[in-house]
Amino acid sequence: MSKEKLRIIPLGGLGEVGKNMMVYEYGKNILIVDAGLMFPENDMLGIDYIIPDFGYLANKTDWVRGIVITHGHEDHTGAIAHLMDKVQAPIYATPLTRGLVEAKLSRGGMLNKASLNTVEAGQSVQIGPFKVEFFHVCHSIPDGVGLGITTPAGLIVHSGDYKFDQTPVDGWPTDYAKLAELSNRGVLALLADSTNADRPGWTPSERVIDAAFREVFRNAKGRIIIASFASLISRMQQVGNAAQEHGRKMAFVGASMIENAKIARKLGYLDLPDDLVVSLEQALKMKPHEVVLMSTGTQGEPTSIVGRLSMGSNNQFDLLPGDTVVLSSHPIPGNEESVYRTINRLFRRGANVIYENIAPVHVSGHASQEEMKLLLHLVKPKYFIPIHGELRHLHQHANIARMVGVPDENIAVIENGRVVEFDHGAMQVGDRLPGGYVFVDGAGVGDIGMGEVREREALARDGFVLVSLNLDRDSRLLLDEPEIITRGFIHSRAGDDLLDAARQMIREAVRNGNGNLQKDLQEAVKAFLYNRTRRRPMVFVTINRA
Repeated sequence: MSKEKLRIIPLGGLGEVGKNMMVYEYGKNILIVDAGLMFPENDMLGIDYIIPDFGYLANKTDWVRGIVITHGHEDHTGAIAHLMDKVQAPIYATPLTRGLVEAKLSRGGMLNKASLNTVEAGQSVQIGPFKVEFFHVCHSIPDGVGLGITTPAGLIVHSGDYKFDQTPVDGWPTDYAKLAELSNRGVLALLADSTNADRPGWTPSERVIDAAFREVFRNAKGRIIIASFASLISRMQQVGNAAQEHGRKMAFVGASMIENAKIARKLGYLDLPDDLVVSLEQALKMKPHEVVLMSTGTQGEPTSIVGRLSMGSNNQFDLLPGDTVVLSSHPIPGNEESVYRTINRLFRRGANVIYENIAPVHVSGHASQEEMKLLLHLVKPKYFIPIHGELRHLHQHANIARMVGVPDENIAVIENGRVVEFDHGAMQVGDRLPGGYVFVDGAGVGDIGMGEVREREALARDGFVLVSLNLDRDSRLLLDEPEIITRGFIHSRAGDDLLDAARQMIREAVRNGNGNLQKDLQEAVKAFLYNRTRRRPMVFVTINRA
């Protein structure tokens, strides 16, 4: 029997969609599974992306024995360069995932510091006291794996992102036999993807997209522009197949799309004839009905190819009359508003837009409720911890586990930072560790907090007012008229009367003021403006004494 406790600590992905990262700790040994990023919410202005809080690892970096990456999507790999800046440990990944991770580490200047190890589904690796067995799972990117982690405290099954697709595009279904074999050994705990826990039934096969794409290619008279995630290799294959069938050439647009396609072709995960793929420059010289362009921008990002096309600000090419734009994705929770705004702008600019709501041009890569039940039946875990999802997904997944017979006391619905311990076969939910969002803003990592984000939100909502005063050092009387500068608050011509009244109020406040004049003036201006406008701009007062 084990002497130490097995501790499981989620640093990301529980209570949210994205930045997945799990820590398995036994004694002074740590195994990290995934290191992803999360896209910012609509009110996180200026933030590029969010990464897990590595604070828990700060004093334990020499405990980390290895990092396992389950697959190549951004929400599992996007923070790897940031993690390697803090931790020196070998990375284990399947061939395609390794290729994508290498590209990220290279861009982050961390490739020379990293020890990368290639593993295949079906293999196992001893990482400190953890024996990690890799088994293939279907997802919307090839080479995804789940993990059987044998620890001194018991066997853990970590599903990774998965679905039970019986007809996957790459012909490689999830390894049911391995799941059953792990079950026969006795599984202490299952940690399983909850992303689609509120979707009944089964997730459709990727194959349904083939028919939808054939319909699009058959009816499109001009160019076809298909937007997808840059890491969705299977979608690239399906677009390539449709292009070949309908006599079109295919061009990749955008650095990440071009790079990922190059890696996938080199490693044999993307089978496209050389004469099918052309450069963007070549494609733009061809007749519209002869080409299909594949780009990023499915989430309405303003700086993406599709985002810029919708606003007419793309440098390399613009929309043409008769273009068909296909958004082959599902909006990430929280991105719906920006996605639909982009769709509306594309229509306004004359494009024919096809998206998930009107044609099956996208299917999820995650299991739905019936597949979740099947996984629980296959694995037969003693304990169950739902992972990867917002709190509503985790609770719904817990309900599904209860339906199939997992006792309520054997289910732990936890959020980031909550420690789960296993001691002599018993599970206990411990304290929640401090931590939160780490924002990446330009070159800055973690130097912007929620306070600054809320300030940006306030500035965006009501603007700001700057009051500048010149006072006599001795008499503390105004030397000239108060200067008031506003941005995003009120139009200067419309606000002349308001600002004149504000200046009069400021003059009186200076005459009658004592104590902390700057602070008192700031509060007085805020109150005055709110009473007149019912708005709360940020107010700054500067005082120069001469």
